[in-house]
Amino acid sequence: MHQSDSETALRATQVASAAIRSAFHGPLTRYAKVGDDFATQADIAAEQAILDVLATACPGDRYVAEESGITGAADSPRTWFIDPLCGTRNFAVETALVAVNVALRDGAMVTAAATADPFADEIFWTDGRGAFRRVDGHDEPLRPHAASRLVDIDLDNPFPWSTPARLFDAAGFAGEFHPRVLSTSLALAWVAAGRRAAYVTGGDLRDSVHFTSAIALCQAAGCVVTGLAGQPLHTAPHGLIAAADADTHARLVEAVTGLR
Repeated sequence: MHQSDSETALRATQVASAAIRSAFHGPLTRYAKVGDDFATQADIAAEQAILDVLATACPGDRYVAEESGITGAADSPRTWFIDPLCGTRNFAVETALVAVNVALRDGAMVTAAATADPFADEIFWTDGRGAFRRVDGHDEPLRPHAASRLVDIDLDNPFPWSTPARLFDAAGFAGEFHPRVLSTSLALAWVAAGRRAAYVTGGDLRDSVHFTSAIALCQAAGCVVTGLAGQPLHTAPHGLIAAADADTHARLVEAVTGLR
């Protein structure tokens, strides 16, 4: 029986999660990348596990993976974006805050995506229409809400006109929201799940292995997702505000653009 793309994404994150759990608290091997960035043997094992699933289920597709780059059919309209271990620095210091991200873009649309938390053993996923959380084989709809007032801010990606840390003291943010820095795209999936009010980051996120999956989750769940100035996503000035509701989004756009 043919497996749906969303089930393939779910399966891929499950096998990657198993590889990550098996390496946790064990000996760590670091592989140097650019600057002080690095991968571990868990990143590489998780990515290979994902690619094995995708190659079996979708052998004619194109794959863009964080560690191994672009492989598969170069002319395919279907591209899988693979982030095998988002939060490598957390993992390396035995902090169980990481994510596995797998997303399929078919033409211009993301039609399947899954973001897994290997240590909570839960997966947030979308088939391009609804958004769900899967635990123990059972699915429940994701329902974003802003009651927590918790906002995760990615401090790695600069805003086009300032540093992200300035937002902590900005008018319209300080006293209204509670900043958090989780350092993994799992925080963006939590916006879709109602565990965060919003997520804010700078940077050009087009074709990002780190963000494609969780952005699709937020959009499918009904979150308000735009660029930093409230403009359409993936247009200048680049960046991301993903908020649980329109009011939270408007307040954050005002606070962020006030940093110009």
